[in-house]
Amino acid sequence: MSHEITESLARFVIGGTIVSFFAVLAEMFRPKTFAGLFGAAPSIALATLGLTIASRGPNYAATEARSMILGAIAFLCYAAATTWFLWRYKPPALTATLSLLPIWFGVSFALWLVIR
Repeated sequence: MSHEITESLARFVIGGTIVSFFAVLAEMFRPKTFAGLFGAAPSIALATLGLTIASRGPNYAATEARSMILGAIAFLCYAAATTWFLWRYKPPALTATLSLLPIWFGVSFALWLVIR
């Protein structure tokens, strides 16, 4: 089996285990949105970082983790702008989300330039 397939399977198993863990935790506590908060992206990110540490070392994983943090900051800016735009102008959600995607990309690129 190739290394890429093995790595993908490991991400699937680790990510699925973490998602399932938070789903069970959400059943025990309130609010139910707790499972969604830690659902897919953080679980896959943790699986990816674990595999990266094992295969490429902690320095490479630190660079990936920093990139994930910067991407999350850019997404936060995009989500805040989209929320404001939806409240203020009441456009269709698809229109707002698609038209403001350049904010996400722009903030991501600006943060990359700063860190680079």
